[in-house]
Parts: sequence; C-alpha cells; structure tokens
Amino acid sequence: MSRKETFFKHITEGYKTKGKSLIFGSAILDGETIKDAFVKVPLKTLNRHGLIAGATGTGKTKSLQVMAENLSENGIPVLLMDIKGDLSGLAKASPGHPKIDERHAAIGLPFDAKKFPVEILTISEQEGTRLRATISEFGPVLLSRIMDLTEAQSGIVSIIFKYCDDNKLPLLDLKDFKKILQFATDEGKEELQREYGRISSMSTGAILRKLVELEQQGGDLFFGERSFDVQDLVRQDEDGKGIISILRLTDIQDRPKMFSTFMLQLLAEVYSTFPEQGDSGQPELVIFIDEAHLIFKEASKALLSQIESIVKLIRSKGVGLFFVTQNPKDVPEDVLAQLGLKVQHALRAFTAKDRKAIKLASENYPDSEYYDVDETLTQLGIGEAFVSALNEKGIPTPLAATMMRAPMSRMDVLSPTELKSQIENSRLYYKYNETIDRESAYEILNDKIEQINDKEEVEKKKKAVSKSKSSSSRSSSTRMNPILKVVTSATFIRGVLGILKRVI
Repeated sequence: MSRKETFFKHITEGYKTKGKSLIFGSAILDGETIKDAFVKVPLKTLNRHGLIAGATGTGKTKSLQVMAENLSENGIPVLLMDIKGDLSGLAKASPGHPKIDERHAAIGLPFDAKKFPVEILTISEQEGTRLRATISEFGPVLLSRIMDLTEAQSGIVSIIFKYCDDNKLPLLDLKDFKKILQFATDEGKEELQREYGRISSMSTGAILRKLVELEQQGGDLFFGERSFDVQDLVRQDEDGKGIISILRLTDIQDRPKMFSTFMLQLLAEVYSTFPEQGDSGQPELVIFIDEAHLIFKEASKALLSQIESIVKLIRSKGVGLFFVTQNPKDVPEDVLAQLGLKVQHALRAFTAKDRKAIKLASENYPDSEYYDVDETLTQLGIGEAFVSALNEKGIPTPLAATMMRAPMSRMDVLSPTELKSQIENSRLYYKYNETIDRESAYEILNDKIEQINDKEEVEKKKKAVSKSKSSSSRSSSTRMNPILKVVTSATFIRGVLGILKRVI
C-alpha cells in the first residue's frame, strides 16, 4: 500500500463517525489535497469547546463562518462575537466564484450557496437588538470581580446589595448603584452602620471611581432594562435552522473591560438558567468569541479564575465555547487544556520570538508520522489548517492538515441598507430596544434623602423656637416685658382717676 493510500485510510478511519458530524474539508499530504479524505467532527463533541487560531489573513474568520453555517443547518443556534465586523454576510448566499468551485472539486464536496437566519445584536451605540443586564442580575461577587475590588471593598458591595434587598430598592443601572454608594457615605451612613457595620468612606470612594471607569467604557449603555433573556439565543427559524446571533463589537476593541464584563455575565447567566443536558447528540448552543485575547488581556486573577471555572462547568449545559485568536498562547493554559477541538491556521516566523512561539504551539498537537508540525505550521496556505478533534468516544483524532471548505454564505459584509433591513425585520429588535426607566433605587433614594432633609429642617426650626422661648424666660426674671409694663401702668392710672372722680 502506498504512502498516499495508507494516509487516506489513516484519516478516514480516524475521523469516522456514526452520528451527525461537521465536515471541515479534506486532508492534505505533502502539499496535495487528498480527495474524499474528509476531516469531520461529531456534533456531540462540540460542547467540549475549541480553538481557532492563526496569523492575520490566514482564514480564521472563514473557518468560523463555515462552522456557524454547518451548525445552523443542523438546527444548532450560534452566537458570534463579531469584533472585526465581517460576519454579517452570513445573512446572504454566496455569489460563487471559480476558485470556490476549484477548491470544492479538490475536496470532493459539492458547493451549495445558501443564506442563513441571522439576528444582529449590540451592546454599544451600534444599530442592532440591544443586549442589557441589570446590576442586580450581576450580583455582588461578579460585580466585584469585574471591577477588581479588594476584599474590604467587595464586602461593602455585598452589604449594599443586602441593604437594597432588605429595603426593596431595585438595582437596575449604574446610576442606581452610584446613588446607593453616595447614600451609604452621607445621609444613610448611620442607618447602614447601625444595621450592617461601619462602612469606610475611603472604600466607597474607591468603588465609585471603579464604577466611573466602567461607565466610561460603555457600562451606562449595557446596564439597565429590559434585560436580555438568554433563551432568545436558543431559537430556530421556520425551516428548523438554528438562528445565528451576531453581536457587533467593532467599536468596543479599545474597551476590553466592557467586553469581558459582558462575556462573563452572559456565560454566568447561561450556566445558571440552562438545564443539565447530559450526553446528548448535539449541543444546545455554540458561542464563538473572536479576538479572544481581549477577554484575557485585561482580566484580573479573580476574573480569570471565574472564566476558567465557567469553561469547565458550562459544557454540562450543552454549550460549546470556541475562542478565536492569533496565537494559542493568547489563551491561558488552564483554559487551553479544556479545548477538545483545535483548528490551527498558519503562523508566520518573522523573528526569533515568532519561531519560539511556533515551536510552543506545535507542542499542543499530537505527534504525527505524516507531518513535521512546527515546519508545516509556517507553510500552510490561506484556507488551510491543522485540525485536531475528539471522536465520538472522546479520543483525540489523528492530526490532519486540512484544505478547508468555503463558506456557503457571502464572504463579505452586508451593505448599510441590507443591514438596516435585517435589523428592522427582527421581532427581538422591538422587544429589547424599548427604553424602560422604571422607579428604582435612584428615584427611591432621592425621595428618601429629600424626606431626611425635610425632617432635619423641621428639627432645626423646632430647636430654634425652643431656644428662643428659653431665652425669653431668662429675660423676664431681670426686667419686665414692655407690653406688661404698659398694661400695669394703665390699670394704676384708671384706679387713681376713679378715686378722684368719686371724690368730686
């Protein structure tokens, strides 16, 4: 048996599946695409998470697009973090191209142009269905970790949440939380100290500064009502295709704290509300986090620990997480160890540091008698990638350099007119873009502060009157009141005149 035949058998047996699977493309050997040597991943293993990595311009985004399309076709909803703004084309069918036909002929797959059901979401000023969450939904622990507070400051946040719960003060947005912080420092200081212990004004000042930082990164747009229901991410269209929710984040790259805040809250909400799924045939939801280094770059140790915990636990809820970034080293090792599927596009070696990074990246993949991994990593072309996955038994598949199939949808963005039409035709747009500002902690505390101030004013007036009376009483013991003096004199004169009159 020739090397090529042996390799074909090696791949087809290694990637054999009984249930539904996602086909990436065909394996490559010695620079040649081996037709029908399909590289497949069972759908049931996609809740084991994954990584799509590679240098700029090597095809990461198109691999993400292909995965999203195939998941949608199998009825699996998808959430995409679109930081570069180039995924909206999923809503329109590919116009086709001779190079696409050539690629698919080499792979052994027919090319079928299709569009997919898309929902455009936003957490910033961009157009789309707005995603929001309330401060209460975050809770004291998550909010403290996001703001990277000290233990003492976190304790104060917990006290404030407890006070608001006990006094039925809804914490909905940042102005609510800022108001209760100010109240705890000024008018309500004695009340909170009496019931919950001393609260340091220095600590509340530090927390307030952290809130302002979060507000400047767009937190004032994200925190509030109406809260987004994560069940709206798990929908299918009338044809049974999973809806692809695209979160537009092109204006948030310079605000990593806002991005990581949103992601962590979303994952926590999904974990707390989705039921345990067990060993099912396919995931309930798959989330792709593009430019994943933005989450980890600014994250504190506490925040990283929280992310690692959620990555480990959330797969039991039938949720798959895929991190998309340039280099595997952008993802912390404890998270990287949890990723069952790796799609590694080319890495470029321009410096000694790059070569070390490539050597390190190659060690993340199983040994192969068919590839010199670190050398092949630099030689992969656009739209080619190393794939390493898990089979249906959870065993790693053979490493395969793969000619990736082309997206069935448009490999370009929607025009402004198309985007506007896509957004306005969404039923979720009208559900979540309504502005709601009901009575919450801000308004209730303003009323309470006003009542306190009115009460203090009344007390001041009472004290002033009491002081005046006391002063008058002291004066009467030393000199006669002028009015009393006049009355006394008139009585004396009238008496004297009366006597005189009687005498005459």
